[in-house]
Amino acid sequence: MTQEAVAGRIHVRVRLFAIQRELAGMREAGLELPAGASVDDAWASLVAQFPVLAPGRPAVRFARNGEYVEAAEPLADGDELAVIPPVSGGGDRGEEAMRILELRAEPFDLGILAELGERLATPADGAVVGFVGRTRETPGMPAPGQEDEAARHAGRSVEGLEYEAHESMARSVLELVADEIESRFGVRRLAIVHRTGEVPLGEASVAVVVVAPHRDAAFLAARYAIDETKSRAPIWKAERFEDGHVWIGEPARTAPRTSGAGR
Repeated sequence: MTQEAVAGRIHVRVRLFAIQRELAGMREAGLELPAGASVDDAWASLVAQFPVLAPGRPAVRFARNGEYVEAAEPLADGDELAVIPPVSGGGDRGEEAMRILELRAEPFDLGILAELGERLATPADGAVVGFVGRTRETPGMPAPGQEDEAARHAGRSVEGLEYEAHESMARSVLELVADEIESRFGVRRLAIVHRTGEVPLGEASVAVVVVAPHRDAAFLAARYAIDETKSRAPIWKAERFEDGHVWIGEPARTAPRTSGAGR
């Protein structure tokens, strides 16, 4: 424990992403808080420094040291607190498990489905199900707080997209999704690959490949994988126009879906 914590104060590193990063004009901020302070206390201290962040509170979620937490969660000296804005957005137990969970800055095309399927499939697998998400010119749903900016670009075509991620946490969330897929569907070999950085129109932004002995499990697992990735992984999407951009998405879901694709 540091001398500051002993003296009744703690230091917390706050990381900002996407909309919050742009509004505050920085990626990180250091906070000194009373010992025993909660995540909500840290948010209040952050807003005191950057009042422009305050309207976003209903839509943000929080992660302490890479894991989603509630606002009442206490903080400790040296913690990293990530402010998560709306995110861009479901076999045989004895066989070998294999997961390919990646964030890639490099472009890929439809050939990634064959590439991943060949890497994952075994002679026991009778089904290979793949999904590729592509960037499109029609605008998506603006994130909370971006409605006015979206209205300014109404009627225009998107010229490109840009993806930003909390990379270490995104990989952890993908691992959790893979665990859930194994538990719910018995599927142990899958790939989720997501682009980061600028992605031109018509290019692939995310790929999911699932292999399994039977098609029903493969289809269900692939749907679950893309739905949960889009709803929970801290990956943000901005649609670029000629004279500005709009962040897209909705508040992150911090736990697995309990119905629908997850049955």
